[in-house]
Amino acid sequence: MNEVANVKNGVNVDQLVGTINAIKSDPDIARFQFRAETKWVNGGHCRTEFKNFYGAKAEDTSRTKSLVIEGDEPSVLLGEDHGANAVEAVLHAMGSCLCVGFIYNASAQGISIESLDFSLEGNIDLHAFLGLSETIRPGYENIKVKFRVKADASKEKLLELCAYVQKTSPLLDIIRNPVPVTIEME
Repeated sequence: MNEVANVKNGVNVDQLVGTINAIKSDPDIARFQFRAETKWVNGGHCRTEFKNFYGAKAEDTSRTKSLVIEGDEPSVLLGEDHGANAVEAVLHAMGSCLCVGFIYNASAQGISIESLDFSLEGNIDLHAFLGLSETIRPGYENIKVKFRVKADASKEKLLELCAYVQKTSPLLDIIRNPVPVTIEME
């Protein structure tokens, strides 16, 4: 007799709960190391590849080919628009993380999502990037996120879900809290 998987919003909830329970039993399963290789192409254009990573207590080599993200600058910033620039990629990463967190947590709570989308904008002043200011920060001054969701839950429940997603989002944590970064020449 084949059991039908408990799938909600495209998420296998049984597998999600199984993963959570496995991590409760063995916390080391939750330790991951993601890796990227970025190579300069020309001008402002670079290419980043992602393939193997460490997770769930093993090296994961299940990807048969690299995932690739092209990075470049818009023409007004001397690029050729081969891809999003780095600060645009941060908006993508934030939107993606919020979307995944929202869908996974809604699924675990039995909420059906019909549609979900995020609009993100980040304000930046390029004076520091261009070496014209020592007082203006080179990164985003602020980021604003708006979301729209159509679901079978009350507005209050969806706002509660959104607050939980913000609390547990790895990307929001990375942006809101300093992360030690080391850079060294090989």
